[in-house]
Amino acid sequence: MQATGPTLLGVDVLWVATILSGVAAFAVMIAIYAVTTVSDPMSKRVKALNDRREQLKAGITASTKRRAKLVQRNDTADRMRSILSSLKVLQDSQVKIAQVKLMQAGIRSKDWAVAVIFGRLALPIVIGGLATFFVYGTDTFADYSALQRYGIVAMAFVLSYKAPDIYLKNKITKRSHAIRKGLPDALDLLVICAEAGLTVDAAFHRVAKELGRAYPELGDEFTLTAIELGFLTERRQAFENLATRVDLDAIKGVVTTMIQTEKYGTPLASALRVLSGEFRNERMMRAEEKAARLPAIMTVPLILFILPTLFVVILGPAACSISDAF
Repeated sequence: MQATGPTLLGVDVLWVATILSGVAAFAVMIAIYAVTTVSDPMSKRVKALNDRREQLKAGITASTKRRAKLVQRNDTADRMRSILSSLKVLQDSQVKIAQVKLMQAGIRSKDWAVAVIFGRLALPIVIGGLATFFVYGTDTFADYSALQRYGIVAMAFVLSYKAPDIYLKNKITKRSHAIRKGLPDALDLLVICAEAGLTVDAAFHRVAKELGRAYPELGDEFTLTAIELGFLTERRQAFENLATRVDLDAIKGVVTTMIQTEKYGTPLASALRVLSGEFRNERMMRAEEKAARLPAIMTVPLILFILPTLFVVILGPAACSISDAF
């Protein structure tokens, strides 16, 4: 097609401008849709916490028959459980470990523990079987050596078996980092609430309400802890549940402090103030460590991207002048 307007390097400028305008208009429509359809991040968490409140209430006050009716059963989880039980591969220890990892990842439903174990069994069969078919049953990898084809199949089996654990580990790491960022601020608010005369569960409720927007993961855990403090017979169990749900040594230190203050009657505000100072110093040290690593990290992008461009800008005009002279 012959260009009818001005051209740049053989490309019609008006045609390119029209395409870019269409792309910009589409991006604006996506941005408007994203802004108008944004959902409250706390709605799902509030629903999950209310479900947890009902479960605790049912476990304490309801009879055995009513408790069985209140507990919701998942048909899919029951099928997976029956399959695993028939194959003699479902162990209580594995289920408990999977449930702890799910809690640390922010997934409250215990039925997903069976799904994780079932995924370890089913994914290698499905993905490994497909990889075996494509490698040995088709000509896709005919040019590969026997060792390379075996490596592809073995990697498919190993990765498919580890995929659920890798996914949970990634979610646990991200959630732990998000909680660690807001922990010093949460302890400062707990100190203020304790000095104001609030009870422990009321202080946790207040901190969760104040930090729910900035740190939703931390607000979720504090709200659930406040609910358990109000319903469980032993307050120590609520703090231990918090340490179990969050994979952080800092949370374990806070839980130990809370348990000791409950047991021995030591001042809560002073102990939390000391912990808050330590966590703030730790956060500053991590920031300084990242800043110290920055020059070494920037060396490779500097050599690969910035220096060649700089050489072209500086030496380009001189090279053009020399070329014109000759």
